[in-house]
Amino acid sequence: MSTILHNGKVYLEREKFAEAVFIENGLIGKVGSNEKILALADDSCQFIDCKGKTVIPGLNDSHLHILLFADSMAQVSLMDCTSIGDIIDRCKTFIAENPKNIQHGLHAIGWNQDLFTDEKRNPNRFDLDKISTDIPIVLERICGHIISTNTKAIETVGIDGKSPQWPGGTFELGSDGYPNGIFTENACNFVKEIIPEFSPAERAQLFIRTMEYAVAHGLTSIQSNDIGSTVLDATAYFSMFHQIFDEDKALLRYRHQVCFNRVADFKEYLETGEYARGSYPEDSWLTLGPLKLFKDGSLGARTAFMRQEYADDSGNFGLEWVTKEEMEQYCQLAAENNLQVITHVIGDAAIEQTIDCYEKAFIDGKNKLRHALVHCQITDRSLLERIARLGILVLYQPVFLDYDMHIVEDRCGKELSSTSYAFKTLHDLGGLISYGTDCPVESCNPFPNLYSAVTRKDFQGNPPEGFYPQECVDIYTAIDAYTTGSAYAEFMEDKKGRIKEGYYADMVILDKDIFTIDPMDIKDILPELTMVGGKIVYQKPENNLAIRCN
Repeated sequence: MSTILHNGKVYLEREKFAEAVFIENGLIGKVGSNEKILALADDSCQFIDCKGKTVIPGLNDSHLHILLFADSMAQVSLMDCTSIGDIIDRCKTFIAENPKNIQHGLHAIGWNQDLFTDEKRNPNRFDLDKISTDIPIVLERICGHIISTNTKAIETVGIDGKSPQWPGGTFELGSDGYPNGIFTENACNFVKEIIPEFSPAERAQLFIRTMEYAVAHGLTSIQSNDIGSTVLDATAYFSMFHQIFDEDKALLRYRHQVCFNRVADFKEYLETGEYARGSYPEDSWLTLGPLKLFKDGSLGARTAFMRQEYADDSGNFGLEWVTKEEMEQYCQLAAENNLQVITHVIGDAAIEQTIDCYEKAFIDGKNKLRHALVHCQITDRSLLERIARLGILVLYQPVFLDYDMHIVEDRCGKELSSTSYAFKTLHDLGGLISYGTDCPVESCNPFPNLYSAVTRKDFQGNPPEGFYPQECVDIYTAIDAYTTGSAYAEFMEDKKGRIKEGYYADMVILDKDIFTIDPMDIKDILPELTMVGGKIVYQKPENNLAIRCN
């Protein structure tokens, strides 16, 4: 069956629009005027009258963690806790109401000490012992780079004051010489292992729920870091994804970003693992993507790896998850196997060292594998110029500004802050940019992200002029980063990201005109309809569209 969208404001490229689109066999067949496209209708054609609504290409999140978002749907939310007492009360209530879910412990994510209205400190074991002393309590900071636990969790991990620290991570000691329940970076992985994960079957159901949320907010593709050597049974989770997509239960396109903590594990993956099996047909909605590495931590946790010490924490330069030598090994193996590498980098030292490793592994002196920097927050002008010159991709999350604009000058000083989160500067330098959310660090809803890129204001509208407003981008640039930019990041720029003949029919009809609306209202836009491969995967209840068949 063919489909025609008509009476729309269909975005093609900067300041260029059409009225109608003809879709056949999941692809865009023609784009043009109502008269031209309606003339193509056959007896089985479906018609979608857009009633003047704006139509944009399907949005593509270039980096998130969708299974962590799925997990959060079955956990207590700590996202808006305003005190340690609030955390304690909320967790105690969840335990009382969900006894079957916490038999082996309580794991949750979302607290942020900078939002506390009393003590702006990380919770410790003495705080979390007030929740329970009988089961392990493991609570992750919103960034995922700090974990707070109770005493039971420390005992279950099996460490004490004399235990050696883990490479690339730490556990803090209290004044009594015993671990105080605060873990950072790589040490967090060992703590999380004491709480049993959801089974693949449980995760499959939660994943379907997250897809429903994603398409209801205009996402048609996601590039997600969910599997790697930190997952106890990666094979089972790869199989879970295959089953969901093979059984036609998927609602959007998914690309794996696969993470490893040891070079040996990555080598095994290349030689005998999922990469070696190559079970991903061309044009599948499920694809296998890049190697994902972590170079450093987060700005909020003061674990981002910096060239200068933190302005508000003398002597602290942050942490390295992976050494430069190890990273060179990863990049060389990736080059030998024609595999893209993307790396979590927030601090300027992490960015600089990662660029060094990428450049050393370039093929014929060029970034042919499209290696990318994920986050790339703290930069000076010279780093931005080097990134653009070398053609290294940047996977930005503008929505981070909602929180980070309130801490970055304290952490890094004004001079460095003024050249950080430099979305427009890098764009003007010719940088290769895509947008994502890092969900569940932020919601995967793309419209607050677009709002942040265009206004550089927090969600309360501050500061009125925007945070370093010279770095605001226009709405065309922002949408292109979320569509063509994200498609380029996954080598799909000739198949997705545009409403163009021969491209996938992945489109979103919006309830408001994103090109003319007050920028302050961009964050509140919602889709009327989302389409993937010509198939309607979401329709807003009580929408204003008219859908009929011949």
